[in-house]
Amino acid sequence: MEGLSGKRVVVTGGTSGIGEATSRRFAAEGARVVALAVGERELETAHERIDGLEAALYCDVADEAQVEHAFARVDELLGGIDVLVANAGISVRAPFLEITEADWRRTLDVNLTGVFHCAQQAARRMHAAGGGVILMTASTNGLVGHPFYAGYNASKAGVILLARSMALELAPTVRVNAVCPGYVMTPMQEAEYTPEMLDATNARIPVGRHARPEEIASLFAFLASDEGAYFTGATISLDGGETAGGLASRSAPSGDAV
Repeated sequence: MEGLSGKRVVVTGGTSGIGEATSRRFAAEGARVVALAVGERELETAHERIDGLEAALYCDVADEAQVEHAFARVDELLGGIDVLVANAGISVRAPFLEITEADWRRTLDVNLTGVFHCAQQAARRMHAAGGGVILMTASTNGLVGHPFYAGYNASKAGVILLARSMALELAPTVRVNAVCPGYVMTPMQEAEYTPEMLDATNARIPVGRHARPEEIASLFAFLASDEGAYFTGATISLDGGETAGGLASRSAPSGDAV
C-alpha cells in the first residue's frame, strides 16, 4: 500500500486474532507498530510471532489511566502516532434475560469506552500534528440484531456512531472509519462456538466460510494508506455477503446455530 512505510501505528488488541494480523500487516508494509494488549502470554511472545513489531505494551483500554500511560510510552517509542487501529474487544455470549450487570458493563467498557479512550488520545496528537487516521473494529452485529449478544451488539453499534461523529468533527485533518467484520475465525470465535455451530454458520454465509484475520487486516492497511485517502465517516462491511440478504439470510436452518 502507498504511504504506509515509516508510519507510526498503534493497534489495540494487537497481539491476537484480527489485531495480531493487523500488527503483522502494517509491520510488513514498513510501518513502526506498537501493539497494546492485556494477555500476558500474548505480550511475552508477540515479538516471536510478529516480525518487525516495535513494542508490545500492557494496556486495559477500559482504564483511562492505563490508556494515558500507554500513549505516553508510544510518544517515547515512536515520537507520535499517525494511525490508530482501535481493535480491542471482548464478547460474552448469553441470553438477554441472563446477562449480568457486570458482564454488560465490562463489554461496553472495553468495546466502546475503550475505543473512546484510545481514539481521544490519538486524535489529540493527530490534530496537533496536522493529520492522521483512526480506524475502529466494529461488527456486522452493530448493524443488525443478533441473538445472545445484546451487550456486544450495543457496544458495536456505539462504535459505528462514534466513528461517524468523530469523522465529522475531525475532518479534514483526521480521517475516521469503522470496519464491520462478519464472522472471522479468531481464538475468541473458536472459544465461543462448537464445531457444529461453526458448520451451521458457514452454511449461512454466501461465500461459505469465516473470514481470515488477514483479510480484515488488508482492509485496515488500505484505509490507512494513501490509496484510501478519500474514505472518512465510512462504515464498511467485510462479511462474505452475510448481511446482503437481510433477515432471511440470517435465520438459522434449525434451532440455535449462532
